[in-house]
Amino acid sequence: MSGIGQPLARYAACRRAGDFLFLSGVIAVDPRLGRVVAGFADLPQTVRAELGESGEYSIDVRQGPILAQSWFVLDRIRTILAEHGAGMAEVCRLVQYFRDLRDYPLYARVRRSFFPGTPPVSTVVEVSAMLPAAEVLVEVEATAYLAARPPAEHQ
Repeated sequence: MSGIGQPLARYAACRRAGDFLFLSGVIAVDPRLGRVVAGFADLPQTVRAELGESGEYSIDVRQGPILAQSWFVLDRIRTILAEHGAGMAEVCRLVQYFRDLRDYPLYARVRRSFFPGTPPVSTVVEVSAMLPAAEVLVEVEATAYLAARPPAEHQ
């Protein structure tokens, strides 16, 4: 395993039950840096351009945190799924938690790039706080359907 899917506390990052893989809520904490993803600067250069980094501080300081966290969370989900022999196409359900629902349109733009075809069923909720820090803007739970895929040894 890459370590990207390791939980930040004592819980399972994911668990297979029959043909389903349930992922715990994923937040944008970079395990290499040991901190919450703060903005475009925490992402690869190619991704920054794809997300629309403008180079204008007044725009990037507002949009950068939610765009960067959205991409990081969905990319982590993609990585965890890949470690279990699955892909984003197998995701059938997402539950998305936001500190501020006004961030949803920017998140939705990023989500479309991860689910270009039919999107999974979805629930969106605004919450007052998320662990481990106030800087966490979005958390996403995913459920994938893995029919005809044998369970991996480490699940």
